[in-house]
Amino acid sequence: MRNIKLILEYDGTDFVGWQRQKFGRSVQSELENALLKLIQEKVNVIGAGRTDSGVHARGQTANFRCESLMSVTQIKRGLAALLPDDVCVLTAEEVTLDFHARYSAKSRMYSYAITTQQSALLRKYSWFVKYELDFDLLKKCAIKIKESTDFKVFCRANSDVNHYMCNVLKSEWSMTGKYLRYEIESNRFLHGMVRSLVGSMVNVGRGYLELEDFYLNILLKNRNKIGQAAPACGLVLESVQY
Repeated sequence: MRNIKLILEYDGTDFVGWQRQKFGRSVQSELENALLKLIQEKVNVIGAGRTDSGVHARGQTANFRCESLMSVTQIKRGLAALLPDDVCVLTAEEVTLDFHARYSAKSRMYSYAITTQQSALLRKYSWFVKYELDFDLLKKCAIKIKESTDFKVFCRANSDVNHYMCNVLKSEWSMTGKYLRYEIESNRFLHGMVRSLVGSMVNVGRGYLELEDFYLNILLKNRNKIGQAAPACGLVLESVQY
């Protein structure tokens, strides 16, 4: 038995998400179908992050176990030929059998892109926010997020989790002209957490939500003022650390 680790890039626009679903295209299903053709084995491909519909990845990690003796170079080349254009295998390597893409991960890094100027080219990869945003307020929100540990208020309702504690290692905004980028790294993420965080920070930045109320929402776990989650198109799984 062998364990193969993949680093993947994909455009999530036309996928129902990472995880296989009864209906619609998933990244997991595309990989498993391609591997079935390539190595003649039905495998279970495990992803480090279960990205939602429309969410992209620049550095998703996955692994699968197989009996095939095909070299990792042949596997990478074969997948390149069989996978659709919106999924790309960046690297392939053999790892120890105890490696698990999801459970072995120490942290994950996500980014979220916003543009305050309407763009035809960026419409699938960023959120166009038509309001003027106070960048200093966004940065203050990001600092508060890094100082927090309980993110229940930013978790999608009815999510099946044991607890809501996350150790946020990085939470930063950067801005270049009309383009804003948020980066967050944490040991774990709750379902819908990053998009909910970004949506709330934008509410503060546009003056719709007071900064003090943003703080209180986290402290008191008040979901009433969190607001709408940011669109999926601006979110990217950047990398996974082991």
